[in-house]
Amino acid sequence: MSATGKLHAQGKVRDVYDVGEQLLLVATDRISAFDVVLPNPIPDKGRVLAGMSLFWFERTTDVVSNHLVSADRRDFPGPFRAEPSLAGRSMLVRKAEVVPVECVARGYLSGSGLRQYRAEGHVCGVRLPPGLDEAHRLPEPIFTPTTKAAEGHDLPLTFEETVAVVGRGLAERLRELTIALYERGAEIALERGIIVADTKFEFGFAGGDLILIDEVLTPDSSRFWPADGYVPGGAQPSFDKQFVRDWLDASGWDHEPPPPELPAEVIGRTALKYQEAFERITGERFEHYRHRMGIMSDSEWERCAIDLERLRREHS
Repeated sequence: MSATGKLHAQGKVRDVYDVGEQLLLVATDRISAFDVVLPNPIPDKGRVLAGMSLFWFERTTDVVSNHLVSADRRDFPGPFRAEPSLAGRSMLVRKAEVVPVECVARGYLSGSGLRQYRAEGHVCGVRLPPGLDEAHRLPEPIFTPTTKAAEGHDLPLTFEETVAVVGRGLAERLRELTIALYERGAEIALERGIIVADTKFEFGFAGGDLILIDEVLTPDSSRFWPADGYVPGGAQPSFDKQFVRDWLDASGWDHEPPPPELPAEVIGRTALKYQEAFERITGERFEHYRHRMGIMSDSEWERCAIDLERLRREHS
């Protein structure tokens, strides 16, 4: 087989195919926790990620251009055009030279940022006021980049360390875009009753232009909290895979492969959390999105893992 159509990369969640001048990104239903891919897919999780990214791409083009070409399967090159399993979970995108930095914006103190603040009084070199506790809102959103690790955990970078990686001009532009995108997303989400505590973006160069790539403001790349239950000073309920992480911790798993099988209840509740995030933020019923993208069967997702694995074998 020629290089065109070959499996270009396989991440924890995405399969990426090289289709000539463009790439085809496929968001599978795989889920990872603690940097390990879990054995059970989450029904339609990939379609939630793709649908939410499409929503945000449309609402941020005035801030920065993005890599999206089309999410319509009819625009995909053959043989991908004929694959029903790709509907609603795939995007044809521009190729880009990826900037080797994860661009994280934080508006609230949580997760690794909270741990670093408690230990060192700052997050990625950004000094914060004393006395902040978990889930406290920060005086203003901050740029807290990390390394982009091929394997294992990303590591925090100060701004000057980011400058050393990409140069001062690009580091300043990444900081500017990251904060602007976060503020746009946080404002829209809050109107819909969701707090965006933090999120990460990825950027790349295409045709000499810096563009937004990968997923945008999804439950996998962001920390979403319901605004109506927000009480600073402790952990917040979330619309992401925190429910899975909590179950894994309670199970006694040591975070090393192989991970345990997820119970049906955990799988079902996690799927509903992802879909609720989609519906609250986009204002569209998830079933309507599925039908709009050409998916008519409620149980169709069950065949997707098999079909996507077949595609990977055929195009490897």
